[in-house]
Amino acid sequence: YPPEYMLSIDCLEDHPEDFYNFYREYLNCLDYDSNIIHNYLKELESKGKNITIVTQNIDGLHTKAKSSIVYELHGSVYRNYCMDCGKKYDEHYIFSNKGIPKCSCGGMVRPDVVLYGEMLPDSEINNSIKAIREADLMIVIGTSLTVYPAAGLINYFTGRNLVIINRDTTSYDNIANLVINDDLGKVFKKLK
Repeated sequence: YPPEYMLSIDCLEDHPEDFYNFYREYLNCLDYDSNIIHNYLKELESKGKNITIVTQNIDGLHTKAKSSIVYELHGSVYRNYCMDCGKKYDEHYIFSNKGIPKCSCGGMVRPDVVLYGEMLPDSEINNSIKAIREADLMIVIGTSLTVYPAAGLINYFTGRNLVIINRDTTSYDNIANLVINDDLGKVFKKLK
């Protein structure tokens, strides 16, 4: 099956064992550490800058870097819950076990990530829109701005300065005040 199917709500419901085998093999990022970008944003926050992070990533690295306000549009591998009773489970419950994870009530435990075929959570979208509308400066980092609806969030920005930092060009480069097309690691090393 293609990865889009393997990470879909249909696969989770119809072929849960296949879903969890794929999920555990390809989405286990528990050993990853925050990188220069996550740490730089936290450093700015530590210096008194009002930073809100809106991310499509499910790796939890902004949270690992201890950023205060992080809206995870697609959820996080660090959160899991029972589909029947809602009981919460940590990341190890999914990644340290084999087979289909079951709750004490007998229900299936699933990752709190947005799967193909599911909608983004209203609360994350609404909080993100509010933060973007209120921002003076918006820095878009490491995205092609082609995955919707998240890519459309840039349209809510009415502040003064839009900065896009991405290896490749985006369709929004023409409205940005500053565009940097380069390797993200190189860019952030120069900012240190």
